[in-house]
Amino acid sequence: MDKNPACPSAIEQLKGNGELWRFSRLRQCKFLNNIVEQDHRRVKRLVRPGPGFGSFHMARRTLAGREAMAMNRKAQVRDTGGRNMRVQASSIAELFQAAA
Repeated sequence: MDKNPACPSAIEQLKGNGELWRFSRLRQCKFLNNIVEQDHRRVKRLVRPGPGFGSFHMARRTLAGREAMAMNRKAQVRDTGGRNMRVQASSIAELFQAAA
């Protein structure tokens, strides 16, 4: 979590209600929001110039696909080849054939 001052009291309240495991620890990082924003910067840049989405479901599907491609590019998915574009293309082709 980032260093928002409301976080520690919210965590304690969740622990008191039993909604959060009582031995869980709050780990705060001052610049966590910056890390998350940088990770999604590429997706934001791709979405802005578009003509818009027809519906919420279309937006959700499109963004999920772009997030999946970003994860694939950053090698966060196993056996996809990391930065090797040929291996990525074949794994994506296999994925879409399985979904069809």
